[in-house]
Amino acid sequence: MHWVALPSPHADEVLPPGVPAAAAGWWALRFTPRVALLDEAVLLEVAGTERLWGGRAHLLALLREHHASAGPGPGRDGAPGTPSGGGRPLAEAPTALQALALLRLQQAGRAVPRRVPHGLPLATLTALRPHAASLERMGCRTWAAVRALPRDGAARRFGAEPLRALDQAWGDVPHPVPWLELPERFEMRAELPALATSAEQLLWTAGRLLGALRGWLQARHQGVLALELEWRHDLRRIDGVDLPASGQLAVRTAEATQDLVHLRRLLSERLARQPLAAPVNHLTLRATDTASLPQASESLLPPSGMPGEAGSSGEGPGAAGESWHQWVERLSARWGPEQVRVPVLQADHRPERMQRWEAAAGQGTQAPAPARARAARGGAPAAPPPAEAAGTAADAAFWPGWLVHPPRPLGLQGDRPCLQGGPLRFLAGPHRFDGGWWEASGERREYFVADNPVVGTVWIYRQWQGDRATGRFHWFWHGVYA
Repeated sequence: MHWVALPSPHADEVLPPGVPAAAAGWWALRFTPRVALLDEAVLLEVAGTERLWGGRAHLLALLREHHASAGPGPGRDGAPGTPSGGGRPLAEAPTALQALALLRLQQAGRAVPRRVPHGLPLATLTALRPHAASLERMGCRTWAAVRALPRDGAARRFGAEPLRALDQAWGDVPHPVPWLELPERFEMRAELPALATSAEQLLWTAGRLLGALRGWLQARHQGVLALELEWRHDLRRIDGVDLPASGQLAVRTAEATQDLVHLRRLLSERLARQPLAAPVNHLTLRATDTASLPQASESLLPPSGMPGEAGSSGEGPGAAGESWHQWVERLSARWGPEQVRVPVLQADHRPERMQRWEAAAGQGTQAPAPARARAARGGAPAAPPPAEAAGTAADAAFWPGWLVHPPRPLGLQGDRPCLQGGPLRFLAGPHRFDGGWWEASGERREYFVADNPVVGTVWIYRQWQGDRATGRFHWFWHGVYA
């Protein structure tokens, strides 16, 4: 196991009554499902997910970046707080209590001891804090010193909890922590610190609710399309006039977003035009419509960091990853041009000939295709030029993901094709086309989608073979659906 400890984004702030403390850790659930709040810190167990984020170093950099923007939200002017970036404290260790202790040392500006956890001070472990003065009078100033005391006597004097916490910190016994769970729907109600009589006074609490909404959206990799803000009136009658119990407004966005500044400005604009019928004492924020956000894909290629190479210092355009053509050229030079090939689309309706494989290093510099060369010599008509849109017709939606090469002949049961002993049931078709008309071996086929309980769904075709009088249809298996 590997634990990362970060300060709670709300550690220095009093949250409005009603906002759950768990909301401080929702933002971290996007990186790992194993997130817990322990005292003043957010703890993440990342051993199972760090590989998915490009390794431990990259994940730690992402955690620093997102933690810097995971605070309660923008100020009164709508501008986000200025993050301190790399200065944010972050600690990592093999156990949760060690990571929390190292985080506390960083926050106190103290140096990390030479041996961890043996040399950690008493105050860095919560269970030892009530007994720190007594232990120091006994000459115990580190975790290892307390652990060296006679166990039975220490348990009688200080209780079993400090010793159990030390065992958990060393990893000798399990340390169960309550993992954060994300609610399926976002609806959060908060009490205002004072009665609000204007829209501007609602924005402070609304901003805290929006901050919790952003963490919820980040954990779900979603953006909000519509939200609803509801406020509850403190009075029911004014001057003998009955008032509604609450008021509300709805906000919609043109596209799914997690932008806290934008959402706050939208709320501010709408509230500015919304008079309050009476003083307000509670706010409720609901996300009524959400959608998945497209995620930026990381590079397939590893960082170009070979020792001695340009770009290995982590700076410049080659630091994040080698460009595709550079990678292909390097592999072609290492293994030979014929060992690195790329598919090139062809304007041919025959599925097995819709592409040809060429050496990647020489793509676009090959001689004319044989068919075109024959046409130049006065042979069969020339084939159409390669087309980027080959196979993108509406019929292509029924084509399989895998081709059987070469097509395999099928047996017949009566007049019905069969595969692996069972007759095939037609689901779609026929799809007719002529292919290779510019060659002597042109073909005419009729494709069908078929299935049976043994093989599942397959792609087959029939082809007339022989002359018109004595020929007959032959069936072939040509594709498999995943």
